Amino acid sequence: MAGKKTKWRKKIETKKNEKEDERLITFSKRRSGIYKKACELVTLTGSEIAVVVFSQSGKPYTFGHHSVEAVANRFLGMNQLPNDNVHSLVVGHSQVRINELNQQHNELRRQLDEEKEQEKMLTQMRRGKETQPRWWETPVDEHNLQELL
Repeated sequence: MAGKKTKWRKKIETKKNEKEDERLITFSKRRSGIYKKACELVTLTGSEIAVVVFSQSGKPYTFGHHSVEAVANRFLGMNQLPNDNVHSLVVGHSQVRINELNQQHNELRRQLDEEKEQEKMLTQMRRGKETQPRWWETPVDEHNLQELL
């Protein structure tokens, strides 16, 4: 009877597999979130970053900008390759682009703050007008001839 699977054993195995699938999905989503945050950090600050994440089974997953090897070598104090002129150009270009994007971001934030101030003023003006009686709510005998016309 050891080789025969009952419905109960099949049900337990199915639940184990479902839990394992849920863990894998959760791990994948979290890993993706970590990579996204690392990418944002690189974009906003122009920094170099490396992330190594190990799954429950011990499998490594990596993210690096510009590469995990380059960041690890820099961390360990090892020199970059002498023919790494392309890397320097890419870093320079990306730094310029990051600065441009940061300037655009700052300008958009300033415009947004101005719009919020204008909205605040308009709201206050509207509230002020709401306290005054509307012309059609005022009794007819309180209007002058010009208003009545």
